[in-house]
Amino acid sequence: MPTEVKPQTEELSLRSVSLWQITWRRLFKRKSALVGFAMLGVLVFVAIFAPWIAPYDPYQVLIGVEDVQRREPPCIHVLGCPTDRPQHIMGIDGNVRDQFSRILYGARLSLIIGFSTVTFAIILGTILGAIAGFFGGWVDNIIMRLMDVLLAFPALLLAITIVTVLGPGLINALIAIAIVSIPAYARIVRASVLSVREQDFVAASRVLGGNPFYLLFRRILPNALTPLIVQGTLGIATAILDAAALSFLGLGAQPPTPEWGSMLGAERNQVFTAPHLVFYPGLAIMLTVLAFNLIGDGLRDALDPRLAHVSK
Repeated sequence: MPTEVKPQTEELSLRSVSLWQITWRRLFKRKSALVGFAMLGVLVFVAIFAPWIAPYDPYQVLIGVEDVQRREPPCIHVLGCPTDRPQHIMGIDGNVRDQFSRILYGARLSLIIGFSTVTFAIILGTILGAIAGFFGGWVDNIIMRLMDVLLAFPALLLAITIVTVLGPGLINALIAIAIVSIPAYARIVRASVLSVREQDFVAASRVLGGNPFYLLFRRILPNALTPLIVQGTLGIATAILDAAALSFLGLGAQPPTPEWGSMLGAERNQVFTAPHLVFYPGLAIMLTVLAFNLIGDGLRDALDPRLAHVSK
């Protein structure tokens, strides 16, 4: 009887598929991740093309330009708004500026905040965590105890303290958010390095004479970054929320910068008289954070080592 070779062929085909191909295949089979990518795609499109989509300059005061009043509700002609009134999809804010234009430009600022702070935190956290995990001993103790001190404080409260010391402003808010985010990435990288450095291929490189920095940055670290990808995606959402909170308190972006948290803080007392000025910035923050959370959850499932098989 001929030998059955189909299982062996399937096994070889699975081995020939790279980790990232498997990851993307799993990721795009998760509807929640696809929804997150779609929402993020819209956000990126809006951020890039805001100057062409926005009907007004986000800083333009419309007094004397159009016959509008402060905090006018949304006016959309196709939904029954009189055609003799100027069309403002999301209404007019307290300084007589078009709310829709400011929301669009706020998307650009939120993406810059999220990616810049997380990038800075990941770079420093990765370096500190990798050094602590690889060298161990007193180096590990010093770095990790410092991270424990930072983790002992609530992140937002520590960020408020740092901004208070440095002074209000968007740049100082970004620095504060990045600093309070470093310990989470350092601990993740340290744990991954501790696991990877004991594997056979690292031992083989060490026997062949690889120096410590070669082993750390060429052999260990590239194989220890998978959990960091998931945490970084979720960290972008947290950074956007923290930046909005600082701006809401007047410590982040300063008026007239079109930042969603700052817009919420400026109109927080008008929640009953002009709810559209609070609803739309809050909705923008919620959808942006939701998009990154959905993508992060999808990546976490796709990169789960327990899902070793390729979904058919």
